[in-house]
Amino acid sequence: MSDYESDTPAPEPAPAPVKPKRESKKMTDKQKADLNKHMAKMKKDGMTLTEQRSHRMKLMGQMRKDPKMTARKAHSAISKK
Repeated sequence: MSDYESDTPAPEPAPAPVKPKRESKKMTDKQKADLNKHMAKMKKDGMTLTEQRSHRMKLMGQMRKDPKMTARKAHSAISKK
């Protein structure tokens, strides 16, 4: 055996801490209707299908955080980023 080898195996690295999952909140019926109306306007204004999908997902993420948030407020919040 050389000086670099040993009989004991190398210690395993500690597992990374697991983040607790956020509880998902559902959108209210009013938020859903507001979102559909907003997306219809975006489609009419010429937004492509890919842009619509991305925009809708961003809006839904914002709206799920706060049950009182409207599509207009969510839109302005993601536009600032």
